[in-house]
Amino acid sequence: MTHVSPQAIRLFRRRVYEHYRAHRRDFPWRRTHDPYRILVSEIMLQQTRAGHVVAFYIRFIKRFPTVASLARARSGDVIKVWQGLGYNRRALNLHRAAQRIVTAHGGKVPADITELYSFPGVGKYTAAAVLAFAFNEPVVFVETNIRTVYLHSFLKNKKKVSDKMILPLVEQTVDRKNPREWYQALMDYGAMLKNKVGNENVRSRHYAKQSRFEGSLRQVRGKLLFLAATSTITPRGLSVFCKKHRVSISVARKVLGALVSEGFLRPKGVSFVLR
Repeated sequence: MTHVSPQAIRLFRRRVYEHYRAHRRDFPWRRTHDPYRILVSEIMLQQTRAGHVVAFYIRFIKRFPTVASLARARSGDVIKVWQGLGYNRRALNLHRAAQRIVTAHGGKVPADITELYSFPGVGKYTAAAVLAFAFNEPVVFVETNIRTVYLHSFLKNKKKVSDKMILPLVEQTVDRKNPREWYQALMDYGAMLKNKVGNENVRSRHYAKQSRFEGSLRQVRGKLLFLAATSTITPRGLSVFCKKHRVSISVARKVLGALVSEGFLRPKGVSFVLR
């Protein structure tokens, strides 16, 4: 494990905070400590650029301002509000998480990483981010911009760097008095580095180019979920869908089968509806 001296930690924090004070980015989810709204933002930010999320976040919170309002909504309505952001299953996972929060936690997002991690669509990073940004807990986690900072600052010229090498560095340098602002500062510093020196993440073991979306199974999944949110998917409706989107029936049925097995859809005779 790489050991960082107290002096190096002070210099590192100063550099990150100086950039943050001069160039901090303003996002609506940074103006709240509401755990529900932080959870919404973190799920929206999964695999999606922050700048692209802003308008969708504002629209979603306007329609579902509380966890209770989201929990009692119809799945179809949730997907309709989400439409355009992509990865529609995130919307259904968030909806189910809201229902769990209401039924099992009295309508309050739990400040417990194990509980958060058990929610559908909430991975280790998202659970930790909610704790840091909503509850100001000094948890340790890595995402793409944070990874960029540590690769650039402490692991220059190293290749195939795993997050197991980075996490101890994050733990040694985290500002335990104000982890909320520290992680925001790290993310902003990492975003700057990507623009200034290029994508350091190519040296990470976890780096992978995002697969093409247009014409992919992910795109078909999203469109079929949206169709299910607006109407029952009948055999005729599926045939029309396939012709419109130039998708074979066999591929569409394969995707429908996956959506059923994952719990998003259920068969209704020869048709399919949202669960």
